[in-house]
Amino acid sequence: MIRRREFITLLGGAAAWPLTARAQQRRHVGVLMGTTGDAQGQALIGGFRAALETLGRRDVDLDVRWSGANIDRIRADATDLANAKPDVIMVYSVRVLNAARQSTGHIPVVFIATSDPVGLGLVDSLARPGGNLTGFMVYEVSLAGKLVEILKETAPQVARVGLVFNPENLSAAGYQRSIVDVAKTLDIAAVWLPVRDAMTIDAAVTEFGREPDSGLVLPVDLTTIAHRDLIIALAARHRLPAIYSDRADAVRGGMISYGPDATDLFRRAASYVDRILKGEKPSDLPVQAPSKFEFVINLKTAKALGLDVPATLLARADEVIE
Repeated sequence: MIRRREFITLLGGAAAWPLTARAQQRRHVGVLMGTTGDAQGQALIGGFRAALETLGRRDVDLDVRWSGANIDRIRADATDLANAKPDVIMVYSVRVLNAARQSTGHIPVVFIATSDPVGLGLVDSLARPGGNLTGFMVYEVSLAGKLVEILKETAPQVARVGLVFNPENLSAAGYQRSIVDVAKTLDIAAVWLPVRDAMTIDAAVTEFGREPDSGLVLPVDLTTIAHRDLIIALAARHRLPAIYSDRADAVRGGMISYGPDATDLFRRAASYVDRILKGEKPSDLPVQAPSKFEFVINLKTAKALGLDVPATLLARADEVIE
């Protein structure tokens, strides 16, 4: 015979079992990166993981796929990750976002990608995305024109700028419009340098570099990010002033970088992942624009090109590498 008090204790313990199991349940978050797992990529994921832990999310297992700029690998990784049925997928870059979107229509997706999610038909509106996608824009196309302005201020002799981009980049048309508008006001010729891999990058930059008073402009693009070291080396070889969009480019030897703080975007993406894991819907979380930007000047590279960076630019820089 079981005494009444013992029966209640046993019953209470049984009722608690599902709660205990639920409290210990691990959450599965897939991450699809349109970059390689180099030091920069690892730093971004490290910031994302740290932000989750700061939010109290020590119950998350990250499944990170480094797809690089290879579209076939991106599609394969997106399909494989969707089949694993994670609680949330976080993606970096618009090419990766498109692949993830095609692979799943139900798993919540938080993106760090694109400059025009509404125009590309990815969300209904910035305030109310609808569907299973939300996140953070990685770039404003108007910044491509800003890059031309900074390049001209740094290297006044520049009379033509080459936009290096992959034609598959859905933001490319916006970059072109922005650059044309600014180039006209500065009396600069705009030249398009479409590239797809290391071979086409080498050929395009080498040919472009044969003309004097030329400079390169590199807005955010997966292909140029994947081949940043090659582009930096080619710019140095052909003595081309160049401006990039990621701090890592200037750190690795590029002359100037100006663009959104990617680390900050990854931290903010962690907050959306946390909110979705708590039950909020992506359709109710507004798409947000970058709020922090980094301006870095590599003074050593500028001096190697014979350029005297204006004091006004140095004063505006967040970081000067000497």
